Amino acid sequence: MGFTMMRGAAGMAAGAMLALAACGAPSGAPEGDRRGQGEPADAVYTVLTSGTAIGALEVWREADGYSIDYEFRNNGRGPTFAEVITLGAGYPVHWTIEGATTFGNQVDEMFHLDEAGARWRDSTGEGQASVDGPALYVPQNASPYALGLAARALMAAPGRTLAALPGGQLRLDPVETLEVTGADGVAREVQVWALSGTSLNPSWVLMEGEDFFGTVSPRFAVLAQGFEGEDARLRERAGTYESERYGAIQSRVARRYDTPVRIANVRLFDPDALALTDIVSVRVEGERIVAVEAADARTAGETVIDGAGGTLIPGLFEMHAHLSETAAFLNIAAGVTSVRDMGNDNESLDRLVADIEAGRVAGPRVFRSAFIEGRSPFNSNSGVLVDSVEDAVAAVHAYADRGGFHQIKIYNSMSPDWIPEVIAAARERGMRVSGHVPAFTNADAMIEAGYDEITHINQLMLGWVLAADEDTRTLLRLTALKRLPELDLDSEAVNATLDAMAQRGVSIDPTLVIHESLLLSRNGQVNPGALDYIDHMPVSVQRSARSAWVAIESEADDAAYRGAFDQIIETVRRMHARGIFMVPGTDTGGSFTYHRELELYQEAGMSPAQILAWAGHGMAQYLGAGDELGRIAPGYLADFFLVPGDPTQDLKAIKTIAMVAADGVIYFPADIYPEFGIRPFVDAPAVSVAQ
Repeated sequence: MGFTMMRGAAGMAAGAMLALAACGAPSGAPEGDRRGQGEPADAVYTVLTSGTAIGALEVWREADGYSIDYEFRNNGRGPTFAEVITLGAGYPVHWTIEGATTFGNQVDEMFHLDEAGARWRDSTGEGQASVDGPALYVPQNASPYALGLAARALMAAPGRTLAALPGGQLRLDPVETLEVTGADGVAREVQVWALSGTSLNPSWVLMEGEDFFGTVSPRFAVLAQGFEGEDARLRERAGTYESERYGAIQSRVARRYDTPVRIANVRLFDPDALALTDIVSVRVEGERIVAVEAADARTAGETVIDGAGGTLIPGLFEMHAHLSETAAFLNIAAGVTSVRDMGNDNESLDRLVADIEAGRVAGPRVFRSAFIEGRSPFNSNSGVLVDSVEDAVAAVHAYADRGGFHQIKIYNSMSPDWIPEVIAAARERGMRVSGHVPAFTNADAMIEAGYDEITHINQLMLGWVLAADEDTRTLLRLTALKRLPELDLDSEAVNATLDAMAQRGVSIDPTLVIHESLLLSRNGQVNPGALDYIDHMPVSVQRSARSAWVAIESEADDAAYRGAFDQIIETVRRMHARGIFMVPGTDTGGSFTYHRELELYQEAGMSPAQILAWAGHGMAQYLGAGDELGRIAPGYLADFFLVPGDPTQDLKAIKTIAMVAADGVIYFPADIYPEFGIRPFVDAPAVSVAQ
């Protein structure tokens, strides 16, 4: 199915900044709207991911504002926005956005300012505010052109800061000046700015004077037409900006003590006994645990972290990551000290892994999957794209020659006919095979071909409700879930598939939390998986959590999607009862959503203690690292986290983490979260030096 969102684009859409509010400015729609009139746009920008053009941003200058079209498609999906902006005194005072988000939720957003104040409407509902001074409205959905309008306003603001609506404060900081060369050979000078304040991270905005030139991230770019040749260099620069940002955060939050470290006054979670030990202390030297000793054991000069009677839990494994710099940091803060990356821009991930391993940034240890996708109008642009079975087999060998990849991951646009040869090549090179079910086949065929693991529960279940000619490279692989309530889970087809998985030892990566978000999120209501943390998050994240993912157009749609999630949970329950091995992953970045992923397995019949053992040492064993990870014992790597409560009784205790050790480096989430605009959940523990 490929729920994975375009990280850069999603961030820019959610955090795009727009209208400068100034009381008394004129209002109303622009006098003309030249979109669709056959007139060429006044400014055109190319949307690219990992160097591949996937869409466009077109801007028409009207008499008193702008008309804008923005659309891209990657992996068979993407947003479509049509914007109309009215300017007053040079700044937007009226703005509408229509269209659809990446997964199809309808967009009908409006902002308006007049003498009575500001008012707006988005998918979370309506809002209003009196405006006593300059303020920038932060839209829920907008094209990247909004970043340029905000940058222009902030350039002229005192201290380059302005209050934001619905809340927070925006800031613009200079980064560097670059010379860029177009296809015509003409060089231009652009200034790179960091625009931040209402989301987790800044956007890197490129301005040519007061004119928008583009925006970049390590994996995504929007650039003025004719400058596509600068994409790789500019994305590399964005990678440098992010490395420097996260490196600076690392220097502030990573605690590398010159002495051995003792975590005292704690109970340990034992994954074999599925229970907590008595109160003990744990001594760490460098990256290893060297002793588990009595609660009152001390050695003069060592650093002592007081666990205050809390629980120390082995680090957890996020088994469906597409790791980014932000996710790396936030997973550490969430006690996720290892991830399995399921497909990425390989160069960007190379850089991130190198930074993590060198200690320049915080991040989990990474187990990498070799992503292979067939070329089609709907293909993803991660990993390696292939055009033939020969190319696909060559990609397997290239990944194996390179080393560092424990499995192949097959994606939607691969031809089903190629799969046996791809699997044979993977077996030859000692690699496992996992993946989506390619279009125009089903899970039964992939199990027969030799899959070791199926990725996403919907990829399995769609085979029971789709016709052979229906194309799952499109959003159908999501919207067709509405058919699941009519599925008889006692049918011969369902039992045959589950029996085959159990008999052949085929595991599954269900990614329950993303299905919950897809099927149960509703406009104006907090996503049920976000209830325990959403009030701690920045404004843009809060608004996103109160929005539907897909279009819910009727009561029948609402009931069908809710019923689909019930069927998914029941299927997972039946898998667990059959002994089919499952792995916990989110496909949503992990951290907070990973905690929710684990919670959902309680509905499949697993106890909190079983879940913690499975998500820690169980996954370490699955990935061949069980002799070094997943236990708190002498000789094991110092990967663990501290919570005040007892998660074997209430799994929600893992959401309040006071301390994390990753390769022996100590982190306090209370230090990390404010760096991302997140309000901490619990105070840091007391630290002292033993006498």
